[in-house]
Amino acid sequence: MIFATILLGLIPSFLMVAIGGLMRKRLSPEAWQGLDKLNFEILFPALLFFAASSRPIAPGEVLRIGPAVWGIIALALALGYLGRRLGPARFLDFAGAWQTSWRFNTAIAFVAVPTLTPELLGPMAIAIGMAVPVANILAVSALSRGSSLSPVATLAKVLSNPFLLASIAGLAVGLSGYTLPAALLAPAEMLAKAAIPIALLSIGATMNWRALTRLDRFNGFLCLVRLVLVPAVVFASCLLLPQGSTLPAVFILFAALPTASAAHVLASGFGADRQLVATLIAQSTLLAAFTLPLWILAIKLVFQ
Repeated sequence: MIFATILLGLIPSFLMVAIGGLMRKRLSPEAWQGLDKLNFEILFPALLFFAASSRPIAPGEVLRIGPAVWGIIALALALGYLGRRLGPARFLDFAGAWQTSWRFNTAIAFVAVPTLTPELLGPMAIAIGMAVPVANILAVSALSRGSSLSPVATLAKVLSNPFLLASIAGLAVGLSGYTLPAALLAPAEMLAKAAIPIALLSIGATMNWRALTRLDRFNGFLCLVRLVLVPAVVFASCLLLPQGSTLPAVFILFAALPTASAAHVLASGFGADRQLVATLIAQSTLLAAFTLPLWILAIKLVFQ
């Protein structure tokens, strides 16, 4: 019964992905890329800002959540690197794929949280706000190692990332305890509501639906790290936390998310194998349709 409830909660999101797949040819590739750009530059930053700034944030929450999500990212990065000998010979191509082991799908995070409880939206926004800068710094650093990008250019890319800027701004407002006037917060809320549907449609439109037929050892290992090994380690670690805390649900759900759908954009920008990354994103997203409900069910049974 619990599993059916969780699956029903996620079905609308997967149907949106399917609709995007059906609509793929209705828009040109350039139009879909334009929607991705809109989401990256405006809609998702608005979602991150609104989620983090719409309620006061206690400094203690940041101190509890930040180090934990950084540890989760570090764990995924370390486990993902173990697949180096299975991956492409060129480090730049490996780095493009490697980033999928520690990057996470923000859209799926905000979709999955309500299947547990809406009260977790705030802590999840803090987790994402603290994780986005670190995940992007690591991804850009790994890709720049295999390219000719200078350290100054690398730093500029990281510091100008809209997810980073929105996360910092939202956290600053939340930590200040100041509540923005409704008239000023309303535009951010309106933009935030459009972010997830457009992201899900775009994922479906750009996804390679036959990707699961090419789940080789390297791709399979990275998906195993992203969807099974990392959440399993986090789940076991959370058993040591005090009973009654809501943080285990946030940490486990964060650890179990499929990889970021925009990872191929970054890989392409650095000249890495874009097709390999796109295939990994498709595989991770499709497999998460099975693994994520199981992790949510485990959270409900053990921690709620």
